[in-house]
Amino acid sequence: MGGLPLPEEAGGIWRSIWYEEAHHSTAIEGNTLVLKQVERLLNEGRAVGNKELSEYLEVKGYADAADWVYRQASHPKGLSGHGRILTLGEVREIHRTAMAPVWEVAPHSAATGKEAPGNYRRHDIQPFPGGMVPVTWPLVDAELSAWEYEVNSLAGEDLMLPEKLAEAHCRFEQIHPFLDGNGRTGRLVLNLILVRLGYPPAVIYKRDRSRYIKALRQADSGVASPLGEILARAVLDSLYRFVLPAVAGPARLVPLEALATEELSANALRMAARRSRLQATRGADGRWRSSRRWVDEYLGSRYSRYSET
Repeated sequence: MGGLPLPEEAGGIWRSIWYEEAHHSTAIEGNTLVLKQVERLLNEGRAVGNKELSEYLEVKGYADAADWVYRQASHPKGLSGHGRILTLGEVREIHRTAMAPVWEVAPHSAATGKEAPGNYRRHDIQPFPGGMVPVTWPLVDAELSAWEYEVNSLAGEDLMLPEKLAEAHCRFEQIHPFLDGNGRTGRLVLNLILVRLGYPPAVIYKRDRSRYIKALRQADSGVASPLGEILARAVLDSLYRFVLPAVAGPARLVPLEALATEELSANALRMAARRSRLQATRGADGRWRSSRRWVDEYLGSRYSRYSET
């Protein structure tokens, strides 16, 4: 399709993804703000509701970091000015941006002065309930350097990219370089990799938290494909929900998922296509495609039938 639309060309696309990611990624970690509160906070700078201050600051910090990540999509072919997918300095800056606001009011109880946002941990961390064992803290630097090398070896055209992204995402969580905020930072870094490779960001929804955690545990045991599938589907969801509807002209054929609305779900459109009520084509891949113009014509004919009855 020629790459992602630039932020200045399609600000609404990026803003919609921005709201969703800031809400769902922090909700996975226990934040209780609802999406409407997140949108008001980010759009108007207003803290709506009676939540703890730390919850608002957690969302605001994450959103600021995500905003920087999304702006990296403006570089052709996904590479940054330094010619790589990422640097460890950028990873540390993402963590600092995301965690510094909430750290001011609710710092980690065990943190030393050298473990503030943007700095690697100097504590060992106990194994997680699922069995994942973070590396001992003196090895964090070396392990991250090896991880950075692997990430910068990724190729956007690789058919195995989803699985390799899953392995990289899991490895970051295994290293667990920071005392707190590794899950949020890991998802932000994942999206930095994606946008610099020319893909839309992946939003992991809070409703999928259990499946996501289970897939991370499977990747930790050496089976990365379930997590790879989750990431691939998340990228496609961003493409269909946010990018295609904004860049496709009214006559352009796109998957039905890109034409779905609150009024008409993708399943309803597929049913209409199968019954030949919606003009659509079915490709060799089995996916139905239609256009905004054809959907509008279908809606008009449907309303006409209702008014006649």
